[in-house]
Amino acid sequence: MRVLHILNDVTDRGNGIVNLAVDLAIEQAQQGFDVAVASAGGGYQSLLQRMGVNHFTLDQSRRPLQLLRALLTLRRQLLEFNPDLVHAHMRTGVLLAFFWSHFHRFALVSHVHNVHDRESIVMGLAQRVIAVSRSVANSMTAGGIPRWKLRVVLNRTLGNQRQPPVDQIEPAQMSRPSIVTVCGMTARKGIEELITSFNVIGRDFPSAHLYLVGDGADRERFEALALQSPHNGRIHFERFQKEPQTYMLSADVFVLASRRESFGLVLTEARAAGCAIVATDVDGIAEALDDGRAGILISPQDSNAIAQAVGHLLSSDEERSYWRRCALRGIDEYRTCRMALEVSDVYFDLLQEKRWRITSDAAWLQSRARSADE
Repeated sequence: MRVLHILNDVTDRGNGIVNLAVDLAIEQAQQGFDVAVASAGGGYQSLLQRMGVNHFTLDQSRRPLQLLRALLTLRRQLLEFNPDLVHAHMRTGVLLAFFWSHFHRFALVSHVHNVHDRESIVMGLAQRVIAVSRSVANSMTAGGIPRWKLRVVLNRTLGNQRQPPVDQIEPAQMSRPSIVTVCGMTARKGIEELITSFNVIGRDFPSAHLYLVGDGADRERFEALALQSPHNGRIHFERFQKEPQTYMLSADVFVLASRRESFGLVLTEARAAGCAIVATDVDGIAEALDDGRAGILISPQDSNAIAQAVGHLLSSDEERSYWRRCALRGIDEYRTCRMALEVSDVYFDLLQEKRWRITSDAAWLQSRARSADE
């Protein structure tokens, strides 16, 4: 099967959508598919090419003239690569591919990675819509996308080719006890509540330190807020890290305080690192934590709830050990190869339903993909 993924870019700066799409494309290539990615490019280009994934340059900048160029460029790429299926991960890619799907014989699948804005409904133009959690699927249904189009495939990126295995990563040297979060520095990630909660945590645990790993548009505002804390000398902004697991491996408690979160890829990474986890119970977070069996779920936008849950874990070695064991239980379910198999099932069902051509033998590919997971 020939699959073309469309992304805005393939930057290696911590974009979760890009990370997942790159992992998926590489895994599909390893399972025998002929795979290409169309994007504006970025740091993952060399990795893709090294792993057998073609890359086409496609600038989808949202300017009228550039969008027209992108439309014409995509047509040339479709003629050259001749895909059986186009898999679009972002709205502009869906729109461009949807236009050409009326003139070229390929199936169109969209991948809804978040529902943080109303424009996500555009993803429903595809013939199948993959949602990264049940929560996202429910939001798409409420927005008007027919249930029959939707398929839920949970985010799974463990065992990817972007990062070394967790047992080969050296833990960071940090002051203890350490509280760690890894996320974009934006209001949606609940950083304000986390910093505010440290006013209480820092008082009750005078040697505790808070490490905020990541970058983003609101970082300077959060740094200013941290300066107002009576414990500001123990709040550390660590910027973007290519291997954030170094911090997870040293964390006494990992916190994700998001106000909205379609799934939370970072939670599966924290689980693989054996973290005791506290996270807000919003959107798809519970699904990433096996409905609360792999981490403590708390109310969103509640700094007191964060302080109470973190304090509970810091005060008991036994509790931390218990939740670390819970985090690791069933973690193999979140390997990239499992996600790729579920996505291929979506592809085959759609192509067989439409009775469209597949340039390689579908039964052989399915068998090969299944055996790769055994």
